[in-house]
Amino acid sequence: MTVTLSDVAREAGVSLATASRAINGSSNRTVRPELRDKVLAAAHRLRYSPDANAQAMARGRTTALGLVVHDIADPYFSMIVSGVTAAAERAGLMVTLASTDRDPERELAFVDLMQRQRARAIIVAGGRTDDADANTTLADALAEYSSHGGGVAVVGQALLGVDTVTIENEASTSELATKLHGLGYRRFAILAGPQGHLTARARFNGFRDGLAALGVTIDDARVVHCAFTRDGGFEGMSELVSRGLISAGGAGPVDAVFAVNDVMAVGAMAAARAAGLSVPGDVGIAGFDDIITLRDITPSLTTIRLPLADIGALVTELALSPARAEPRIVPVDGEVIVRDSTPRRG
Repeated sequence: MTVTLSDVAREAGVSLATASRAINGSSNRTVRPELRDKVLAAAHRLRYSPDANAQAMARGRTTALGLVVHDIADPYFSMIVSGVTAAAERAGLMVTLASTDRDPERELAFVDLMQRQRARAIIVAGGRTDDADANTTLADALAEYSSHGGGVAVVGQALLGVDTVTIENEASTSELATKLHGLGYRRFAILAGPQGHLTARARFNGFRDGLAALGVTIDDARVVHCAFTRDGGFEGMSELVSRGLISAGGAGPVDAVFAVNDVMAVGAMAAARAAGLSVPGDVGIAGFDDIITLRDITPSLTTIRLPLADIGALVTELALSPARAEPRIVPVDGEVIVRDSTPRRG
């Protein structure tokens, strides 16, 4: 026969409410120590096992942490996920993961689900778009969740009114442009990602402005907007080749291509090979993120390294720490890593 909480209350000689608070805890009521000891002793005698959902309801929050990413197949996000899950485990929490494919409606639906399930915290990882209405709607949903005691933190732009880990995209890509210029590259093209994607835009702007400071300009014909994916990079590089901007021997109008993330750069390298071109013999290629899969790419890719697992741990720490009157903004710098895909030009 299953032992119920009512059985425990009768055995201890207390009310059902007191037994519940003693065993499950409470967000706003406490039990005197002598009564708690009495209830716990009765529970032990009866071999009572408390219900996890009842405990969560009594305490106000479960031991779940909700994590929203744009694309779990992208190693950028999977590395952040690894950092979040490790930090959550240390805090005694389980991670519930949603991959939204950059759909704002799916983000909102997940926040609503985590609210209904009383998750301890929500983390949103991924750059925002320039859709002000979508950003405002998500900010409102997160504020509503936070008002009920949930923790919230974001990796991306500081647009949602919550604690945010920001990436120094513009400064990092400006440094990359300076480094490539110092290696002898002068004729650049950019695979710039989607036009409305704020992270892609910041990385494009930083690279362009870094070159401009060195007296190098990039005309519109050398900029291709494409999806923020491996296939987007493949299609973008194919477009540059079809425009006659890259040719064998490096004699074409472009001698280096910057892709605004690594998966795009990997796609660009594949497209160059498919067109019969050599990397870096005919064109140099650089990316951004330093995803773990680059260990298996030949030639090794010049990129900007981000401590992605550390970023996951950091955003988790923010989400689980007590809220403050003003959101905390924690910037993270990138580090330029020069590899075989951009050797020095003679």
